[in-house]
Amino acid sequence: MAQRLERIKKTIGCIPNFPKEGIIFRDIFPVCQNPEIFGDLIDIFVEHLQQKHEKIDVVVGLEARGFLFGPILAQRLKCSFVPIRKKGKLPGECIQVSYELEYGTDIFEAQKLAIKKDQKVIIVDDLLATGGTMKAACDLVDKMSGKVLECLVAIELTDLKGRDKVPYPLKSFTSFDGH
Repeated sequence: MAQRLERIKKTIGCIPNFPKEGIIFRDIFPVCQNPEIFGDLIDIFVEHLQQKHEKIDVVVGLEARGFLFGPILAQRLKCSFVPIRKKGKLPGECIQVSYELEYGTDIFEAQKLAIKKDQKVIIVDDLLATGGTMKAACDLVDKMSGKVLECLVAIELTDLKGRDKVPYPLKSFTSFDGH
């Protein structure tokens, strides 16, 4: 596993000064563009989840890059996939939570009946930075009466301490300092 993780980490893009001066953007798309390395990442996610959790009912993917992993993981784990999106992007009746951004607030939504009471949920995204969106996703699953087992990310920016905001176990597979 260590060799696969090292190959994944080396493939993650590093784009300085994006989206603004002083930020180093960690780009998951080069991993997605290499079928073998992307397959390794999915396999690592699945192996970890199968070793740690006896039963998973729902994989939640966060808009937008969590959608790259979520459906594949759900299919491999033989469970449902539920997207969490920004307000106004999902049809039908939705449950909402608001969350803090660096400059204001935003709203996450999920379809009201997508997660049933006490279903066991995994939340997945590509990257954990400040932790605000992952915490909001946890709050939304809680509000829907699901049970968050664990949150997964491919990349964690450790110096931003987003992990401290996440109220459930968090597993990151690669980490970087500096933003």
